[in-house]
Amino acid sequence: MAATGEKIWIIGGSSGIGTALAKAYAQKGARIVVSGRKQDALDAVVSELGSGHAGAVADVVDPVSLERAAAAHGPFDRVIVTAAIYDPGPVLKADQQKAEAIFAANLTGTFNVARCAAKHLRKGGQLVLFGSAAALFGLPQGQVYSATKAGIVNLAQSLRVEFWPEVDVRLVTPGFVRTRLTDQNDFDMPALLEPEDAAKRILRGLDGKGFEIAFPRRLIWPLRLLGILPYALSLPIAAKLKR
Repeated sequence: MAATGEKIWIIGGSSGIGTALAKAYAQKGARIVVSGRKQDALDAVVSELGSGHAGAVADVVDPVSLERAAAAHGPFDRVIVTAAIYDPGPVLKADQQKAEAIFAANLTGTFNVARCAAKHLRKGGQLVLFGSAAALFGLPQGQVYSATKAGIVNLAQSLRVEFWPEVDVRLVTPGFVRTRLTDQNDFDMPALLEPEDAAKRILRGLDGKGFEIAFPRRLIWPLRLLGILPYALSLPIAAKLKR
């Protein structure tokens, strides 16, 4: 699908990978609608994108706000949901309210977007959900976030079958990308990418035919291998990552 003339709704487009995708698609001639919870952040992104683009305040945990934004700006050729929150750390030290907010925003929020997008995408349009390399195998320090991303992977697989061919569901599985979320990490992040590099890889993948766009391979494939090993081998290896 060529981006020229497309209308693309990027939910979570006011920062990080979402903003990088908005800029990359705008440069290819798409009309962008960015959504987030804060009007000032959306205004800043739209001003960088230039004329012909729009911002729409919407919260993924509020289906009514999503429907309002979609009705005002749709129909769309692609809906991309990058919105997520993150609070790294071990389970027993997790803040209960933050943990519940992560489940609500990441997993329930993606579910809400999928239901909204199915009604506001043009036939054959793309719905792009974001998993994570953290979803490939349960590792120490990121359990709440990782669990939500694993749920999104399952949801994307289900929706790919349920919505096809009216909606082309895709799954993005990024490794570490420098954003305000990963800035919270206090450990070395192998194969760390800049948002602009991640956006280029995602655009290239979404123009192809594969269900999943996973990168970088030097991080993804070791985690995939860990996931197919017997637990008697994989769990002791994962345990070595505890701090």
